[in-house]
Amino acid sequence: MQAIETARSEQMADLLVSLALADGSASHRYCSSEALTSGREAVRNLADAAHYLCVLHGRFPGVIDHALNRTSHPAAQGWLSAAAEAFAAERSLLTRLAVATGPLPSTPGQAECEAAVLQQRHALEMLAQSDRAGCALGAAIALALDWRAIRAVLDAAARRVSIEPQACVLPDEEETRTVAMTVADTPSFERAMSFGAQQLLNQHRGLWDLLEAREAARTRL
Repeated sequence: MQAIETARSEQMADLLVSLALADGSASHRYCSSEALTSGREAVRNLADAAHYLCVLHGRFPGVIDHALNRTSHPAAQGWLSAAAEAFAAERSLLTRLAVATGPLPSTPGQAECEAAVLQQRHALEMLAQSDRAGCALGAAIALALDWRAIRAVLDAAARRVSIEPQACVLPDEEETRTVAMTVADTPSFERAMSFGAQQLLNQHRGLWDLLEAREAARTRL
């Protein structure tokens, strides 16, 4: 029985990591595109990304902070506390970049874009404050796993404005896998974690879709 429980827990950890790789920012063509980080329009594109990522994740409390308050599983408390502290530095970087990269580039449909990102932020807030045990934690884990790809974009933006960002100290994949394996003790908790992770990744992909569409709209001007 113990071997079965261990195998199931390992599968849960594998699932969360696989979701981040397959459905997260790293697999989105625009997030890793040359047009975003080093193309002719990179300055405007990076400013766009910095501003909208700041709208999504630049406010306190954020996804991880809410999850810390919503998650009672003792095995997750240490991970969430460390992740919340680390993300405070990421939030500070987002704010600095939103200021340093200048105003949002003029883009058709600006009001609609603003409304869409505000809706995404609201969706993340609701997800991170869900009463369904495991949902908020799954979202927080997905954010930590997906942030590595997002941070690469932020680092590119920082280089453009001569900011030297400190290293990201969010819990690494191994630490995150360990926590996921430890807390995945019931099928219902696992399902909630998977749902929370998938929904957060969907919001991130939606943001990259929006940023890609905005870049295309600017090139048509």
